Amino acid sequence: TKLNKSKLGTKEYWDEFYALEKNNFENNPEDTGECWFDDNDAEAKMVSFLEDNIGMHHIEHGCSICDLGTGNGHLLFELVESGFNGPMLGVDYSEQSIEFAKEVAQTKGLPVEFSAKDIFDEFWTPSKFDLVLDKGTLDAIALSGLTRENGKSLVELYSQVAEKLLVKGGVFLITSCNFTESELIKIIQTENLKVWNKINYPSFSFGGVQGTAICSIAFVKLN
Repeated sequence: TKLNKSKLGTKEYWDEFYALEKNNFENNPEDTGECWFDDNDAEAKMVSFLEDNIGMHHIEHGCSICDLGTGNGHLLFELVESGFNGPMLGVDYSEQSIEFAKEVAQTKGLPVEFSAKDIFDEFWTPSKFDLVLDKGTLDAIALSGLTRENGKSLVELYSQVAEKLLVKGGVFLITSCNFTESELIKIIQTENLKVWNKINYPSFSFGGVQGTAICSIAFVKLN
């Protein structure tokens, strides 16, 4: 499904958003920013899913983790609080979000690294990770409407980013509110990145069709 462009897909919007969150945090250290998809308890379910699957593929408390479009770093901080203690990196193209996340991590003494990166930059050569996460990042990317020189949209190129970051046997766990399960599988799954598991959410029926407001799917890299 092709989504209409939105300001939620622009870097300017997120820079302004996280500059405001950073200012709020500096005035009130208890305000660590918005938790996306909190209404659906998605973050807690992602953490619980990982805890429940310790020992599967490369999921361990000490596994290396990369969070794509990390925003305020909230998901990584929750993983630390839940006992995950391996190297963690949050990346985002918004410098303001990275500055904010770094400030929260430093203030609270949380061992998480953050870096401002364009994940579609072909010259970016990151380390490989056991676990790669996405909570709403593909949704925002889809709203940008951006394409590369070859004419492919960033959405079409996204699975290549996930594969590039994963070790063999690594897991990509993604949560989306803009795409259905079947759409998400069509976007992400490749010959080398296959559906492994999913998180169950409460379903509803509308117009005779059963569905959920949000979906989370785990893929595993075969080679």
